[in-house]
Amino acid sequence: MSGFAAEWLALREPYDREARDPAILDAVVASLAGHPSITIADLGCGTGSTLRALSPRLEGRQNWRLIDNDLGLLARASAGALPGVNLLPTVLDLNRDLEAALDGPVDLVTASALLDLVSEDWLGRLVMEIAARKVPLYAALTYDGRIVFDPSDSGDAGIVAAVNRHQQRDKGFGPAIGPAAAATAIARLKTVGYSVDHDTADWTFGPDDRAIQTEILSGWAAAARETGDLAVAEIVGWLKRRRDTVAAGRSSIRVGHVDIFARPIGTR
Repeated sequence: MSGFAAEWLALREPYDREARDPAILDAVVASLAGHPSITIADLGCGTGSTLRALSPRLEGRQNWRLIDNDLGLLARASAGALPGVNLLPTVLDLNRDLEAALDGPVDLVTASALLDLVSEDWLGRLVMEIAARKVPLYAALTYDGRIVFDPSDSGDAGIVAAVNRHQQRDKGFGPAIGPAAAATAIARLKTVGYSVDHDTADWTFGPDDRAIQTEILSGWAAAARETGDLAVAEIVGWLKRRRDTVAAGRSSIRVGHVDIFARPIGTR
């Protein structure tokens, strides 16, 4: 993974942490209970948000393979490890070297905010690789295309549609699955004999969350412009109205995500 600024990842992490579905997280923790030593492969680890969310809740010695192709993000992810947690930062291009990322003993594969960026072919590779190894998968915070604004604006529907089309562009893995990623992953995992727990894990931004709302609105406006689906004046007008609403402390936004925990049937 690359192309995500560390500053953006830091800004979103508290909202990611709050959004993670607690029942899914409990199921992941329970599946690893009693293991004296566990090895986790964290795909597209970024600055280590999954490590920080999951590691404090696990027992025994932990070995984390932090996998990304951005050295700067890996350095941040490797800082401040907890006692008893061994970190192995690994520079890999996941599009080319997915199989290498999973080589050797692995007790759990994790990925956050990744599946909506990958292609169907890449997702198929991932599912086949973990199924061949009988390894569980915890895939958190997969964007599912739902965006709800309060108050609403006449330009919202057009922007959301353009953003969701943009999500299907190549993000480094071929044409991305985008908003259909969670449903596609759940179906694929079931076809290889996995039981799948899943639930919503939505970002929720309230009137006081001005910084992240401003950042994400700008990103959506830029994505909409890149599609060419809307007139520039329409996008600029929408962004100004939305920013004014944020500045006035009247804006709330919900962004749909899904958490998934999948494991071979018959395992804990």
